[in-house]
Amino acid sequence: MTQIDIDRLSEAELINLNHRIVERLRFLGQVRAHARMLEFGIGDRVCFQAGERDLVEGVLTRYNRKTVTVIADDGRQWNVSPGLLRIAASRDTAKTETSNVIQLK
Repeated sequence: MTQIDIDRLSEAELINLNHRIVERLRFLGQVRAHARMLEFGIGDRVCFQAGERDLVEGVLTRYNRKTVTVIADDGRQWNVSPGLLRIAASRDTAKTETSNVIQLK
């Protein structure tokens, strides 16, 4: 591994290095979020804890860049980090007539 002696870098070089480090950390975070996202499929019933509120259950409807879109059972739309999601325990007992996902053939 290459070592960088930051004591020898100029201010401009340090700023450039900082930008590259931040960019790399963002990229690694996106890779982790994407991998976590792929654990869930469109149409899966999922749940998550919404801050201090109760558990929110709904249907995963879309992948976004860093989040997924979940339409909650109460009709509200949430953009949620995939790291907060779990498969809903009531997945098999869900009523198909209330699903917010349209299946295309």
